[in-house]
Amino acid sequence: MPTDLIVTVALSVALAAWVTDHVALSVGLLRRKPRWRGVVALIVAPLAPVFGFGARLRLRSALWIVLAIAYVALRLRAYA
Repeated sequence: MPTDLIVTVALSVALAAWVTDHVALSVGLLRRKPRWRGVVALIVAPLAPVFGFGARLRLRSALWIVLAIAYVALRLRAYA
């Protein structure tokens, strides 16, 4: 039972961190030209790190990828 609680909390934290980073990355893209990339990245999530690397937002983009992988791994662990 404690393992389930740990996985649930970790899953919640990973999702919250990923969503926060996604919004921060989209806002960062909105502040740079062309601004349409920020809107598209907010709607089509997988494009966010692609546009981010192109706009030299490397740290946010790399963090986005790491957090997305962590979330997927924890999600798979939760349903295993």
